[in-house]
Amino acid sequence: MPFERSELDEMKQRWLDANAEAEKVGDWKPLAAFYTEDATYGWNYGPQKDFMAVGREQIRELALGQEMEGLEGWAYPYLAWVIDDQTGDMIGFWRQISDAERPDGSRYSVHGFGGSWFRYAGDFQFSWQRDFFDMGNVSSLFLEMLTNQACSEGMLARIERSAPGTLPGWYDIGKSPVGLWKLP
Repeated sequence: MPFERSELDEMKQRWLDANAEAEKVGDWKPLAAFYTEDATYGWNYGPQKDFMAVGREQIRELALGQEMEGLEGWAYPYLAWVIDDQTGDMIGFWRQISDAERPDGSRYSVHGFGGSWFRYAGDFQFSWQRDFFDMGNVSSLFLEMLTNQACSEGMLARIERSAPGTLPGWYDIGKSPVGLWKLP
């Protein structure tokens, strides 16, 4: 179903503004208002685990709550967007940048970039989101931060909490309630 380009551009701007506010206050849960009641949001966590939140409430509590806890102070600036007004697909490319600084004054950040692939559903809401990022680079950065004792208390708690790989929303590859790459 085709969408008006101006509507998609407005959705993108609303999303960027809300993300900037979420980063500022360290709370991403309000972003759940951007998803339909039955939306799905997932990503891969490496060779053994996928993450999947099904429905707005799981997106709020798991994807935007549990999974972002400990990352307060981090910024996720968007670098570029690809938008298809025929399908409603919107892909935003972003970086992951910590507020912690290295001894040389540079900020810890994930090398390269990640992205979010959204499916627009109309009414300024997404029905589907899949994130992609280089888990190897994320793991390497977290290890560097641990080694340099640059992790906040919240980040240390996040790492400890997620180490067993059994948090709600985490599934063995191929076992999530919705296929990670199943298109709506």
